[in-house]
Amino acid sequence: MPVNTFMLRIALSIILLMHSIPGIINHSISQFGIYLNESGLAPVGIFAAWAIKLSHITAAICFVINKWIKPACIITLVILTTGIFMVHLSNGWFVVGGGTNGIEFNFLLIVVLLTILFPSGSIRSRSTS
Repeated sequence: MPVNTFMLRIALSIILLMHSIPGIINHSISQFGIYLNESGLAPVGIFAAWAIKLSHITAAICFVINKWIKPACIITLVILTTGIFMVHLSNGWFVVGGGTNGIEFNFLLIVVLLTILFPSGSIRSRSTS
């Protein structure tokens, strides 16, 4: 029996769009690019910032139309995992409350992506269905 991931895909799409579009509209994507440059990605920080934001928008579209799910998940997993190590890990676990800018939100998104990627719970189960 196929597993329905529709609700997870829609919720994840909304989160990815809200994590991308406002930064493009209000031009804070440039600040993100400068941060990436200062974090060791110079001189490609601005390009990387745009690539990340555009990949989030593209992944959101993929999740909504239920196409190219595997590459969208893998690319987004790489971005979120890298974000944990570059930005969030030094701030601890909590996003708010017990701390700020921690890893808990990225952790949850990673689990959601893995659930979409492996809806039966494992690689082996997926390949036999």
